[in-house]
Amino acid sequence: MARRYVRRPRTPIAKFSAVLQVTTFYLTCAAIGGVLLLAQLVLGAVGAEHGDAAHDGAGDGLQLLSVRALSAGVAFFGIAGLSAAVAGLPGWISLPLAVVTGVLAMVGVALLMRSMLGLQRDATVRIESSIGLPATVYVPVPPAFGGTGKVLLALNGRTVEYEAVTADNEPLPTGAAVLVIDVRDHQTVEVVLPPNVDGVL
Repeated sequence: MARRYVRRPRTPIAKFSAVLQVTTFYLTCAAIGGVLLLAQLVLGAVGAEHGDAAHDGAGDGLQLLSVRALSAGVAFFGIAGLSAAVAGLPGWISLPLAVVTGVLAMVGVALLMRSMLGLQRDATVRIESSIGLPATVYVPVPPAFGGTGKVLLALNGRTVEYEAVTADNEPLPTGAAVLVIDVRDHQTVEVVLPPNVDGVL
């Protein structure tokens, strides 16, 4: 006669151990993704990630495999899975829920980054068109690239404000009429003080 094997119910200790393993996995994902995402935000804020931002924004499609998107996906996968596990949801519910949440986070961050990079490209195009335009010094500009001041100029029918530097050996005082001759970055122009240039307020 064949022996029948009866599946024994899992003991409370075994159940607790399984839940602990699952929650530890989700917590680890949330921690790793969160730390990476925070690092990306900090590096972006101080400008140390300019090259990576340009790489992530290459092309017009969604950059789902960028560092930011992947970090957000892992972080929210862990957060959603951990929340589901703590709430007592079974694994066949918590795992798909965590995956869907992570994918949505990746898509959301990719859409946000595409929008931000698009705005940055638009701003660069606008400031490039300021070359050759007259401007008026708003905040005094230190001489010989010794610091930045601010200028006002009319661009595309609007009065805009940009940071400004100059190679002149004399400071450019407030109200001085100057000419934009170059663009240093997305918010800074180089100006000179030529004769017979009318400022624009």
